[in-house]
Amino acid sequence: MISSGNAALAAVLDRRSPEEEETQLLGAIADAGVYVPVDERGSVVFLGDGGDGGPVLPGYVSEQCCRERLPQAAAAVHTDVLRLLDIGAKTGVARLAVFSPGGWATVPLPLLTRTLQERGMRTQEDRTVRLTWSTHPAAVALRDAVRDRLRDFPGIQTVWIAHACWSDTGAEHLMLHIALTPGDPADQPSRLMETILSDHVTLTATDPQVAVRVLDPVADRAAAAELDTLGLDTVRADHATGRVVVVSREYDGR
Repeated sequence: MISSGNAALAAVLDRRSPEEEETQLLGAIADAGVYVPVDERGSVVFLGDGGDGGPVLPGYVSEQCCRERLPQAAAAVHTDVLRLLDIGAKTGVARLAVFSPGGWATVPLPLLTRTLQERGMRTQEDRTVRLTWSTHPAAVALRDAVRDRLRDFPGIQTVWIAHACWSDTGAEHLMLHIALTPGDPADQPSRLMETILSDHVTLTATDPQVAVRVLDPVADRAAAAELDTLGLDTVRADHATGRVVVVSREYDGR
C-alpha cells in the first residue's frame, strides 16, 4: 500500500486481480486520477505494448511509483479522468496502463467514459464544497465553449461554471454542474465535455483541473435552484426555440 497518491487504485492493483475487481479499478481512477509521466519538455511519455495494438498511456498510483517504475521520466503529473480522456482523444491512444508498486493493469479508455456515464459524472458526496464565481481564463473559456456547443446537446438544459474549494482538504479546481433535460440520454454531459476539451479548450499544466457533477432534473431540483442563487456563470438552453442564454456578472457589472 502507498502512503500518498491513489491508495484505492494501488490496493486493487497490488492484489493482482483487476479483472475480478473491474468496478473498483475504474472507480478508483475516476475518483482520484493517476500520475502521468512527462519528459523534460512536459510532453506525455507513452509506452509501447509489444506490438499488440500501438502505444498505451501510462498512469501511476503516485509520483514515487512513477520514479521507481519509469526512472527515465522527468516528472509525473497528477491527471484526472477527464484529462486522461482528453489526452486519448487528441492522440488516438485508446488504452491506459495503470501501475502500482506491486501490480498493473490495462484499461480501455472507453470503459472510463462508461464509468462516468453510469455515475452521472458525480463527485464524491461525502465532502463539502464551497462554490464561487470564477474569472479565471479557463473558466471563461469553458463558459464560452458551452455557449457555442450547447445547442448540439438537447439532453442538457443548464450548465453552471464555478470555482470549487473543498472544506476537508482545501483542494481547489473548476467545477461544472450540468442539469439534464428530463427524459434525455444521460451520456450527453460526458460527450459535451469530450467535445469541449478536444475542440475548443486546451487546458495547460498550470490551469486548474476541471470536475463535473451532473444534476438529475427531478432528484436534484433543489440543488439546481440553490446554484441559481450563487451568482455563478450560467449557460441555459431552450432547445425548443434554439435559444441559449448566458448569465454572468461580467455582463451586468455586479
